[in-house]
Amino acid sequence: MTPQFIEGFAFETLKLILLVSAPVLLVAMVVGFAVSVLQATTQINEATIGFVPKIVAIYATLILFSGFIMDRLMNFSAGIFGDFSRFVK
Repeated sequence: MTPQFIEGFAFETLKLILLVSAPVLLVAMVVGFAVSVLQATTQINEATIGFVPKIVAIYATLILFSGFIMDRLMNFSAGIFGDFSRFVK
């Protein structure tokens, strides 16, 4: 294993992590921002109001994007196990 191989592997891993987590993080940020704007306009300063919409939105996003996320993770895992002989040299 060369340092370039490890750097490339680490880069691909981080890229996969960002790609898989992006839909959930973006939805959480948008819903959080919308709830914050709603709370600011109505002057309701209750901290627990933002949790329920975020949880529902994240759950719906995970259901909608579960196929995409699992496909990416399965392809990455299959690639690792398929080239396992390269890793142990």
